[in-house]
Amino acid sequence: MDQNNKLFVGSLDYSVTTEELKALFAQFGDVTDCIVLVDKFTGRSKGFGFVTFATAEQADAAIAALNEADHKGRKLSVSKARPPKPREDRGGFSGGRSGGFGGGGSRGGFNNRDRRGGYNN
Repeated sequence: MDQNNKLFVGSLDYSVTTEELKALFAQFGDVTDCIVLVDKFTGRSKGFGFVTFATAEQADAAIAALNEADHKGRKLSVSKARPPKPREDRGGFSGGRSGGFGGGGSRGGFNNRDRRGGYNN
């Protein structure tokens, strides 16, 4: 998949589904992939998604037509998708570390204090 074919779509109304988003963008070409991201705990839309076209020309046409266009009372933000940033290892919960949330040290987590300010034993 060519990254130039993938679009970020922001400022979506929270009621927009993946199927609706695909139908909106399909008028500009062959949509090969489409998703509206949802919160994994609530199931509610996060208000953005991604659309991938078969060609960069189709993606460019969709940007030209739909960026800042009104959709369900909201002004869409449509642009080329940027590749995701690499995730850094934040440690934690893996053991072998002293202090902090990861525990592993002789005194435990939360930097040796509980939420009320006392020491946890």
